[in-house]
Amino acid sequence: MTSEEIKGAYRAYIECLNKQDWDNLHRYVADQVEYNGRTIGLKGYRAMLVEDFLAIPDLYFNFTHLASDPPMIASRLAFDCTPIGQFFGYPVNGKRVRFDENVFYEFRDGKIQSVWSVIDKAAVAAQI
Repeated sequence: MTSEEIKGAYRAYIECLNKQDWDNLHRYVADQVEYNGRTIGLKGYRAMLVEDFLAIPDLYFNFTHLASDPPMIASRLAFDCTPIGQFFGYPVNGKRVRFDENVFYEFRDGKIQSVWSVIDKAAVAAQI
């Protein structure tokens, strides 16, 4: 895939997440996807995302930075949301928080095969 093809596929993936279109997630994510070095498979990846949306009903993925060097793409995601209950171990309980996530994705055969994610949990802690 070229850099532009990867960026296009990534934008479509983010749109899929924001629509919570779980039936089409397989179009963007490989069956044996790895997350932070562990194979969780498409089923596990989908379950993780569904849990995220249950914990954060107003979750919206908004990338602010995007860089591609095939087969890799890097993204900085900015979140402005109101998680319910505990969030990263902090009693957020519906309070609005802002935080960022830095993510690297590796594409193989047109789909996301590996994901490496680092979330700024300290930003959440500072707001509680």
